[in-house]
Amino acid sequence: MEYRYLGNSGLKVSILSLGSWITFDQTSDIVKTALELGINHFDVAESHAGGQAEIDLGLALRSQKGLRRSDFVISTKVFWGGKGANDRGLSRKHVFEGTVACLQRLQLDYVDVLYAQRPDPDTPMEEVVRAFNWCIDKGMALYWGTSEWPAHMIVEAMSVASRLGLIAPITESPQYNMLNRDRVEKEYLQLYQKFKLGLCTWSPLASGLLTGKYNDGVIPPYTRLAIQDHPVINRLRAGFFSDEGRRKVEKIKTMCVSVRDAKSIGSSGM
Repeated sequence: MEYRYLGNSGLKVSILSLGSWITFDQTSDIVKTALELGINHFDVAESHAGGQAEIDLGLALRSQKGLRRSDFVISTKVFWGGKGANDRGLSRKHVFEGTVACLQRLQLDYVDVLYAQRPDPDTPMEEVVRAFNWCIDKGMALYWGTSEWPAHMIVEAMSVASRLGLIAPITESPQYNMLNRDRVEKEYLQLYQKFKLGLCTWSPLASGLLTGKYNDGVIPPYTRLAIQDHPVINRLRAGFFSDEGRRKVEKIKTMCVSVRDAKSIGSSGM
């Protein structure tokens, strides 16, 4: 397994991480296998399965014999914590209370990276930066990052942190795959050199679309999109059957044909 420094920090993470957007069976065995293969980075969020993903991951890690806290890196995210007036967003109140709840579910004293899961245009940036730094100062997190933030807001957070002498975000967590490339390859381009911004990308297979298993326009059983009564999956499934979803499938079919043709040419020695 290859390990890389995360952004402008001394924290080393495996180039592959194990996420948990929805929960899955045999979590302990999957975590055990990941650790054996050298994966040291595990990613969750307060919104993943309503917090159950954090509970399952925490239990799975505690079940691993001889596992030390220094052996793994945990990142979690706060933004969507519930339906109450202050249960979502990046106010200092929710960042603090959301992080406390995350740690309780994970049964950990701290997380390595605490993410602002989405930008919050309603909370002043100085409050956001101070809130995440407060969690770091209290030992609840070691670093912080952003997820799906536009470049100009990341620059603003960096500027506020510099002006106040506080810790800036070290990483961004955007969606990145063959269907979603512009943000990582264009919008953030200036941030890599200017701030040494790190990336922890998600959805490399576009929720399974890029595997080709949905190319026939139907949803096979036992796939992610076949899950019922899950609000996010319901939205993805509706998107799959939309005009945009059909265009994506056609694009993937074209890519698959191109790959097969390239392999055929290579095997023929041409």
